[in-house]
Amino acid sequence: MKKDYRFYSDSISGVLTPCALLDLEMFHDNINAIANNTNGKNIRIASKSLRSREAMKLVLDSNDCYKGIMTYSGSETIFLANQGFDDLLIGYPLTDKQTIEQICILIKSGKTICFMVDCPEHIALIQNEAKKVGCTAPVCIDVDVSDTYPFLYFGVKRSSIKTMNDFNHLLEEIKNTTAIKLDGIMCYEAQVAGIGDTVFGKGIKSRAVQFLKKKAIKNVAAKRAAVVDAALTMGFDLRFVNGGGTGSLEFTKKENVVTEITVGSGFFNGHLFDNYAHFKMQPALFFALSIVRKPAKNTYTCYSGGYIASGGIGKEKLPVVYLPEAGMLDENEGAGEVQTPVIFPNKAEKLQIGDPIFFRHAKSGEVCERFNEIITLAQGGVIGSLTTYRGEGKNFG
Repeated sequence: MKKDYRFYSDSISGVLTPCALLDLEMFHDNINAIANNTNGKNIRIASKSLRSREAMKLVLDSNDCYKGIMTYSGSETIFLANQGFDDLLIGYPLTDKQTIEQICILIKSGKTICFMVDCPEHIALIQNEAKKVGCTAPVCIDVDVSDTYPFLYFGVKRSSIKTMNDFNHLLEEIKNTTAIKLDGIMCYEAQVAGIGDTVFGKGIKSRAVQFLKKKAIKNVAAKRAAVVDAALTMGFDLRFVNGGGTGSLEFTKKENVVTEITVGSGFFNGHLFDNYAHFKMQPALFFALSIVRKPAKNTYTCYSGGYIASGGIGKEKLPVVYLPEAGMLDENEGAGEVQTPVIFPNKAEKLQIGDPIFFRHAKSGEVCERFNEIITLAQGGVIGSLTTYRGEGKNFG
């Protein structure tokens, strides 16, 4: 349940800003909502959307459906493994031989870590280091499930496995190795999970996206079933079949071949995830900036705030004013490196120099790169904090 401006401003009285804030009640509401919507599938946490060991541990400890982490970096994987985390699926291919070797050493010591591959070059790199270390390295094949139409590519450009021939060829490559085993298959439906239904507004473009997403759901399911069948027919024993994301959970959970779904953004719930028609999460993570100037009527300028999300350039990647309601960024300045003006209508709550204004980031974990800790709120006040990767002196890119 959303709280009002005064609830949060009173809660952080005396807290130094800028600061990141996590409403633990909303955070646990999101954790529970996801856990109750799995259809019996396991949920793997996307570490890039949390970027805090302590936050990930809260999720993992909350429900038996949460099993394992999808990491986004080799060095991050090593760090998490050495901190006691296990069942780590590296979401992106690695090419640094030293990092691959270190991970193979961890695998040999008993850690469950799986490499991501989508071409013979990835296989060769891992094979060489695994042989050197003397372990059998598990790999997951990342299959492209984007949709291609005349004059339109609907999806993301990540995997080189586009066709069944590509997939079967890579299966043969793996079969001919001596230090690699196929552990799983991943088909990430980014065009369903990563694009909101109304992110472009309510016009023709938004309706076109909704139409394409509906077609994509069927296409992804068919392709995922086909590649799983091909792997099993060739005699491979799959530990997992991974799919989804927060934005596609509702659909991916219905596929029989899927054993686990990766979820990340739904826990903190950046504002881009307000644009999905089939689910609504709570705005658990946000940040506070202090008003340092009042340059014009109904205009308050805050210190800092330029926490812009990655991806294609667009206004939707800016933070949004969360509380007080009705605040808007200045069109010319946006969210700035050292100052962010916020404009309110005449009837807005009257604010003073030093008062906080609360903002939501477009995404989830990215904003954690700006803060050493996330201050946790519950029962009307600050109850503690969660250390971010940055707070531990880590930068995984």
